Amino acid sequence: MSAPEYPDYVARNVENWTESNAQYGDSRAEQSWAADEITWGVWGVRERDVQVLPDLTGIDVVELGCGTGYISAWLKKAGAAHVCGVDPTPAQLASARRCNEKFGLGIEFVEGVGESVPLPDASFDLAVSEYGASIWADPTKWIPEAARLLRPGGRLVFLRNSTVSLLCMALEGQTESLQRPQRELGKITWEDTGETEFHPPAGELIDILASAGFVLEGLVELYAPEDAKTHEYYKYVTAEWAKQWPAEEIWRARLQPRSS
Repeated sequence: MSAPEYPDYVARNVENWTESNAQYGDSRAEQSWAADEITWGVWGVRERDVQVLPDLTGIDVVELGCGTGYISAWLKKAGAAHVCGVDPTPAQLASARRCNEKFGLGIEFVEGVGESVPLPDASFDLAVSEYGASIWADPTKWIPEAARLLRPGGRLVFLRNSTVSLLCMALEGQTESLQRPQRELGKITWEDTGETEFHPPAGELIDILASAGFVLEGLVELYAPEDAKTHEYYKYVTAEWAKQWPAEEIWRARLQPRSS
């Protein structure tokens, strides 16, 4: 897919991710790839504690919005047969491919956006997104795309900011008071960066999943562990705030068999 076909908000988002990769992502990529345990989000909540993923042994996985590809690496090391990471940011894909060559995991990386993924129908058993398509792609488009990519009975697992987090988020970081109406969460363009994100409230997101053929199997709200410290780079939410309210949430859904 050529860049001019991307949604109009993608270019500015890619600029931000390119800068973020230069400041933080690329320098941490190899360290993240080297980890053997799957963790989630800012606070590194362990997969073994939340158990949101299916058995990965021998399955085909696509990561939508893979960034530097460390989630893809963890999934491959955990037993997936084939993993493909998709991302629109060339700089992040370059970091991912460098790490893939170093670690020799045989992961495929493809440039593309979650709204229109350049991969064949019914090619995967699991679609995953951790702060990728889950917040930076239009859910009315990327969730049906995930359904298209999955085989019947396939799983979708994605992590995003929680609704309460977005309601309380000011430009300088999290507050303890409401900062915007819930009706405005569907599409947010941040004043300071020009970056566009999508955070539909739970009711809307459940309807989007159902319309795409998914059945919701679980929703896990993530709090910061008691010993957590505020992240060195992602400082928009403090550990103290996230110990009181869930800053993140993981959604888990299953694709129903398509009617003939």
